[in-house]
Amino acid sequence: MPPEVLAWLLAQLGPTTPTDDLAVRFARLGSAKAVAGEVLAERRARMLADPLRITVPGAVTLDQSANLTGLERQLAALANEVAPDDAVTGDQGEEIAVTRFVRRFGRS
Repeated sequence: MPPEVLAWLLAQLGPTTPTDDLAVRFARLGSAKAVAGEVLAERRARMLADPLRITVPGAVTLDQSANLTGLERQLAALANEVAPDDAVTGDQGEEIAVTRFVRRFGRS
């Protein structure tokens, strides 16, 4: 996996994400966005498998619903992100046009 792809994945998924796991996924899936999407979808599934809110009356309340909302927003925003291995399509940058002007003599 190219270093710029790894850096982008760690920026999307957090610096503690195991890089070996990311490399295996990248080899299997072939794109950084697919890797990020798979990891985020797995994190979402893990959150949904456990109760989002636990309350022990008089002691503690643990609420993960805001974390789930943030994770779902991150998954939705992933489609608009530009990964370093994305193919460049459309008008993404500046173009330079060169024209040569030639003066014609002897014609009216």
